[in-house]
Amino acid sequence: MELFVLILELIGTAAFAVSGAALGLRKQMDLFGVIILGVTTAVGGGVIRDIVLGSFPPAMFRDPKYALCAIAVSAILFLPRVHRTLARHRRGYHLALLISDSIGLGVFVVSGVRISLACAGKNLFLAVFVGTITGVGGGVIRDILAGDMPFILVRQVYACAAIAGAIACYLLWPLLGAWPAMLIGLALVIALRLAAAHYRWNLPRAEISSES
Repeated sequence: MELFVLILELIGTAAFAVSGAALGLRKQMDLFGVIILGVTTAVGGGVIRDIVLGSFPPAMFRDPKYALCAIAVSAILFLPRVHRTLARHRRGYHLALLISDSIGLGVFVVSGVRISLACAGKNLFLAVFVGTITGVGGGVIRDILAGDMPFILVRQVYACAAIAGAIACYLLWPLLGAWPAMLIGLALVIALRLAAAHYRWNLPRAEISSES
């Protein structure tokens, strides 16, 4: 189980680092900025999770392998040959970013549910909140640092996919066991995220009409 979780979390870390570093490249940041966005996206949600659960210092400081993985992935993406190659294949590049972001979201949602259950026992509201914030927290910090509106507030059913995956993982945990519940929750998040992007699903937006 521990090896399964470690592999999942390293995959999610690398996927989110790609998402964050790519935004830094689009913003024409220097190497430090690209790495900061990559690391923030990859581990920021976990830091918020640990603060909510009262786990100090946060796991990224006690075990730096996740931060080091994010640094390595971001630095590789910064290499001129790498990002020039990706830029030439723009359609595939954007698809890869969407898939990597979806994988990272799903991995960290179910990881957050797992840690919530281990730390606080059965508490649906807490598990769903912690799972969701673990998945979306790093992206929120990334967008704020980059000067953008946080993605979860304006685009597609991003946070809703995280909530659905967290609920599924929590409810299936006592029925199927840990890793089947995590895999199903992960798959649900990825499926909803990709479907929302493909079909352009969005929640209703507030519309303010100006009176003449």
